[in-house]
Formats: sequence, C-alpha cells, structure tokens
Amino acid sequence: MKIFANKENKKLFLAVSVICVASLLLTQGFLWLCYQRFSLFLLLVFVLAGGAILAACCFYFKKQNQIMEQAVSQINAYLDGNRNARIECDDEGELYRLFHSVNSLAAVLNAHADNELREKEFLKNTISDIFHQLKTPLAALNIYNGLIQDDDMELSMVKEFADLSEQELDRIETLVQNLLKITRLDAGAIVLEKSTENVADMMRDIELHFAYRARQEKKEIILSGSDHVSFSCDRDWLSEAIDNIVKNAFDHTESGAAIRIAWKALPSGVQIVVKDNGCGIHPEDIHHIFKRFYRSRFSIDIQGSGLGLPLAKTVIEAHGGAIEVDSELGRGTSFTINFLIPTKL
Repeated sequence: MKIFANKENKKLFLAVSVICVASLLLTQGFLWLCYQRFSLFLLLVFVLAGGAILAACCFYFKKQNQIMEQAVSQINAYLDGNRNARIECDDEGELYRLFHSVNSLAAVLNAHADNELREKEFLKNTISDIFHQLKTPLAALNIYNGLIQDDDMELSMVKEFADLSEQELDRIETLVQNLLKITRLDAGAIVLEKSTENVADMMRDIELHFAYRARQEKKEIILSGSDHVSFSCDRDWLSEAIDNIVKNAFDHTESGAAIRIAWKALPSGVQIVVKDNGCGIHPEDIHHIFKRFYRSRFSIDIQGSGLGLPLAKTVIEAHGGAIEVDSELGRGTSFTINFLIPTKL
C-alpha cells in the first residue's frame, strides 16, 4: 500500500502494534500472576481493539494519501501550464492551511508572470516606437548627406542641408536624452535633490528659456502669480517638466497665440497652471496624451517625440504632485499641476 511507502507511517503502525501486544502481554501476565490463568476473552478484545485501531489508522492515512495525491496532481497541472489549477482547501487543519498557502503562491506567481508579460510587451512596443522615431530623422540625414556630397551643389545649398542635418541630429539627441531620463526616473536611479525654491523665479527662468522662440513665432508668454510662493522641489527636474508642458503649448498654437503660466498658494499646497489658446486636444486623445510615444492622428506637431508630456508627468509625480488636463477643441488647453505641502496638512 502507498501509505506504507512513508517511513514515518511505518513507524507509527509498528508503534501501535507494539503497544497493543505489550498491553496484551502485561494484562495476561498480571492475570497469570494473580489467578494462575489466561483470559481468552481478554485476548479477543485486545485483538479486535488492535485491529480496529490499525484499520482506523489505515483508513485515515489512506484518505490523507488521496488528498495529497490530488494536491500533487493539481501542482503538476500548474507546472504543466494550467495557471488556473488550484488545490481544494475548504476544510480546516494544518494541511489545508498549507494548501491555501500553495494556492496563494500560485496566485502570486501568476501576477508576476502577468507583470513580466506586460513588461515584455511594453519593451517590445517601446523598441518599435524608438525605431519609428529614429527612422524619420535617420532617413532625412541620409538624404541630406547624399545631397551634400554632390560636387556641383552651391555653397548656400550645402549650408542649408547642413543646417537641416543639425536639426535632425538635435531631434535624435532629444529623443535619446528623454528616454534616458524617463528610464532612470522609472528605475529609481535618480534621487531628487529638493530645496525651498521660489516659484516666481522658476517661472521667469522658463519664460526666458522660451523668449527667443516666442519672438520667432510671434507668440506671447504671460506670467501671473505672487512673488512670495515657495515650496520644496528639485528645481532642475521640475523646471524641465514645466518646460515640456510649455513646449507642448508652443507646438500646438498658431502665430499670435498666448501661453499663460499662473501659480498660487493653496491652503495645503501650491498650484501651477499652464494654459494656451491653441487648437485644443481632440476628445479621442485626452486620455492618452501622457502615454509614451503617443501621437495623435489629429496633431499638427510633426516634430515631437511623444516623450515630453510623459516625462513631465513622471517628474511631477516623483515630487508627490498630480497633473490634470482640460481642453476644448478650437479654444485651447489647460494643464493644472498641484503639489501638496505636508507641513500644511
């Protein structure tokens, strides 16, 4: 029988048998010493009782063996690829606690497998997106390089194509730098170096950063907020995040547009709003704009990499903040950033 394959079971049955025989011998010995006779009835009782105990033990261990066989069968089914295989564990007892833990382990393994699958799919899609993002500037560079190598080309044309090549190289550099930044933030490889910063000073630096582009495109940056609003942040990273939002506003507005940057102190934090009067975001895109490499079929921006807004969101959330977007087609878009200040809660 399978129950005797277990050495511990053998020892138990042997111990029960020895106890029964010893008890019988002691009892019969006592009767012989006292009455000079043996009892056949007592012998029969011990034999029947011992047999009943051994039979009960056999039944119990046989039942336990069946339960274990079913558990092993379910575990093997799981190992063979059936991710829904589970061990029945509706009863109480230590064995069923073990089965429940095994089922919990299977659920955790399934969750890890799902996460790994999603990560692989994300990596696959990311590599595909990077390829498509690089394919256009690389193709353009190849064309420009071929044209520049033409000995009959005028010097002015050579300079023009060299400038175009430089623009494409800048696009590639921006893409790679943004990818590195967002990947390092995701991996927790960057520690934000926070200090108390004046919001008005930060916004004036951002205005200065876009001043040349504003003049070139005949657009206006309007700042609005108190000079006395401050909070703890990593100035470089947060400035880059807001830079990306303002750049998005420039990319999606026409000549003569106004980009407004407003900030104010709230009872429990600080709020920064970047608003434009551009073309707005199509309702189809409003829930996707923070996805990496997302490019709307309605977008007029043909230069963007699709990483600016996701990077901004990642940086803002790393500061414990939240970003929301509100947009109306033909009227403009507003990005609202809220930072909680724990000391004011």
